[in-house]
Formats: sequence, C-alpha cells, structure tokens
Amino acid sequence: MQRLRRPEFLLAVGVVALGCLAFYETTQIPVSPMYARVGPTVMAYGASALLLGLGLALAVAAWSGRWTSPPEEAEVRLDYRAIGWLLLGLALNVGLIKPLGFVPASVLLFVCTARAFGSRRPLRDALVGLLLSAAAYFGFAKLLGLNIGAGLLEGVI
Repeated sequence: MQRLRRPEFLLAVGVVALGCLAFYETTQIPVSPMYARVGPTVMAYGASALLLGLGLALAVAAWSGRWTSPPEEAEVRLDYRAIGWLLLGLALNVGLIKPLGFVPASVLLFVCTARAFGSRRPLRDALVGLLLSAAAYFGFAKLLGLNIGAGLLEGVI
C-alpha cells in the first residue's frame, strides 16, 4: 500500500466540507407546502450529494495513494498575471453590479477573464460579453422575473 497523499486528502476533506455546508444551507431554504414532491430544493440536494460523493471518492483515492498527478503538471508554473486579471474582473463585477447593473459589470468580468486566458482583443471580448450578459439578464429578469441587478443600461432597455 502506498502512502497517504496529504495535500490531495486535504482537498478531499475540503470538498466533503463544502458538500456538508451546501446540504445544511439547502435545509434552510423555505419550501412552500404547495409543492408535492419536486420543489425548489431538489437540485440543491442533488448538488450537495454529488459534492459529498466526489469528496469521498477523492479521499479514497488520496488515502490509497492512487491519486497521481501527470508528470507535466509538476513543470507548470503559476501565472500570477492571469490570476490578477481574474481577481480584477471579480472585484469589478462585485463592486459595479449595484451602481451600473448586471450587464455592464458582467461585460467587464468577461473582458478581464478573456484577458486572463490570453485574449488580446478587448473590443471583441466586450461585444461577446455584452451579448452573453444581455441574454442572461433578459432570461432571468424578463422571463423568470428575477432581479439580478438592474442598472443604467437595463433601465433604458
């Protein structure tokens, strides 16, 4: 039997903990008695169960020593610039979604994420982000009636 792979096992424990947290939070969702069997918590319970199952499978793989990384993974260096672009996009999205609205904040997030993945065409990325975020906004706000951050642009449209 091989040795326990500690970093991988700790990751597995984290996934199990996330599954437990998701399960607990799902129990806190208020459910109307009008639902017979399928209500708003079904998918959340399913996701919680999948997280728990994944975490347990990862723990078994780490415990048995069968969780191995490909040799080329050891040579990969962490790209701090890409991580910085991702963090900038997330910070802009969180900070600007309330004053500007969902669509502009999401466009900025999309542009920063594309840049983190190596894109050098911000105008094209902004156009694609605009189309995707507008579709998401109209899908949630207009079709489902959920307010996901109406702002300047959404108020005009």
